[in-house]
Amino acid sequence: MPFSFRRIGFRSLVAVLAMAAFCVVNPACAPAPDYDLVIRGGTLYDGSGDPGLLVDLAISGDTIVAKGDLAGATGRNEIDATGMAVAPGFVNLMSWATETMIEDGRAMSDILQGVTLQVMGEGSSMGPIPDSLKDWARGQQGDIKYEIEWSTLGEYLEYLVDRGVSPNVASFMGAATARVNVLGFEDRAPSPEELTEMQEQVRQAMREGALGVASALIYAPGAYAETSELIALAEAAGEFGGIYISHLRSEGNRLLEAFDEFLTIAREAGVPAEIYHLKAAGEENWSKMDEVIRRVEEAQGQGMRITADMYTYTAGATGLDAAMPPWAQEGGPEEWYARLRDPDLRARIAQEIITPTDEWENLLLAAGGAENVLLVGFKQDSLKYLTGKTLAEASEMRGTPPEITAMDLVSLDESRVGTVYFIMSEENVKKKIALPWVSFCSDAGAPAAEGIFLDSNPHPRAYGSFARLLGRYVREEQVIPLPEAVRRLAAFPAENLGIRRRGRLEEGYFADVVVFDPARIVDNATFAEPHQYATGVAHVFVNGIQVVSDGEHTGAKPGKVVRGPGWIGWD
Repeated sequence: MPFSFRRIGFRSLVAVLAMAAFCVVNPACAPAPDYDLVIRGGTLYDGSGDPGLLVDLAISGDTIVAKGDLAGATGRNEIDATGMAVAPGFVNLMSWATETMIEDGRAMSDILQGVTLQVMGEGSSMGPIPDSLKDWARGQQGDIKYEIEWSTLGEYLEYLVDRGVSPNVASFMGAATARVNVLGFEDRAPSPEELTEMQEQVRQAMREGALGVASALIYAPGAYAETSELIALAEAAGEFGGIYISHLRSEGNRLLEAFDEFLTIAREAGVPAEIYHLKAAGEENWSKMDEVIRRVEEAQGQGMRITADMYTYTAGATGLDAAMPPWAQEGGPEEWYARLRDPDLRARIAQEIITPTDEWENLLLAAGGAENVLLVGFKQDSLKYLTGKTLAEASEMRGTPPEITAMDLVSLDESRVGTVYFIMSEENVKKKIALPWVSFCSDAGAPAAEGIFLDSNPHPRAYGSFARLLGRYVREEQVIPLPEAVRRLAAFPAENLGIRRRGRLEEGYFADVVVFDPARIVDNATFAEPHQYATGVAHVFVNGIQVVSDGEHTGAKPGKVVRGPGWIGWD
């Protein structure tokens, strides 16, 4: 029947016209948008390693719901990403943001590089921790002070989320944590009953969502663990689908022997395994990298799943404990400090510090001397004036030889003293970046360039490891192409760790997304001035919530606990 004004009546016509006028000025009555967010016009790298595509990406809630030509769709929020790369959020496979995120949950240095998942727990983890050790642990705290309001590893991760964190968080169970909880700081093998108890701690952590078990075998007390102990702990993690990940017992003089032990643990436990921050430390060992690569790929050819991660610098960072023999550290930090004050033991320790050996890992000698050792973190205000000085400079200022200076600084500071060691070759850095089975990490906290964080100098990798990969090694030196870099920053580590629905830009995946300018992204932190943010990341979303907008943090803290395959909460 044809339309007629007479048929709807004058009053109805007035009502229709009034509603139309109202909708012009009040968008509330307009059609609802199709999506919460549409990112338009960018080149989308989905994490597969395939070339980027000029397509749009749509998000609703915490989930990616569409990608492709979305010209006919609308979003409650829309971002023009023209000229930008759109990628899945990056995974920091070895993060030490355990304490920095308690102080500042924004995780500024990492989030501004596009990191949306912090994976923690190298060797030691923040739980489980019995009540009997909490007072001791509080006494070991440095600049950042906090109450230990958790007992298990799962409770620690929930504690972070309850306080508010911008990135997602996950952790390994520390092999040294299980050892300390059961054996204390003794240098001995566990009894069968003690080993069973350590295994049960690993199993419980896996039920709470740990990704596997992690060792760090150059540091006391982790260095006291024998191969058989590590096999047993890795087996316990493997029961729940977890992996074994390790800072090898040596990255220098006994690198090849340490790799063979690592491979034995993986093979005997029947688990996938990853090498933390793959490196050859010390110039005389740089040539060994080719053989390590050969052995990894040989094992892969035999069906083993062996992978590694790295940071994009030629210097490592740890403490002065890595320049002192493990026997001197038995019994815990207090016993260590006491030995450093004992005249007879001081003489023995000093001699061992300057004597080449294959018995333990001495990073002072691997660095080639005190002039290649940078002091970056002190606990005591009275020693902070040495921050940024080399050990050689501090030695000259104090009028004592480097080995004596190192012992004195640890004793006076009652800490391991944060230290940077220049021990690697640029050639090997590029060689590792080119390997398809290597992902990336910072091996650092996630500080902000403000407040209490300025009291110490971190390694610049805390502010630049991921941007340095994309700027220097992808754009400038073209070591690997951008799609491959994105794969190894996101999908590859997520899949290795058994993490569900993260690491790719696919429908049904969590909306962890980074939008960055491939032509502009760059690390700005240096060893002299490390507290400088990377630039070039425009927008970051975590679980669908925008945490970085036009290069500035929004203040949002939508991070969640990311759990491994053994979590009892899975359906």
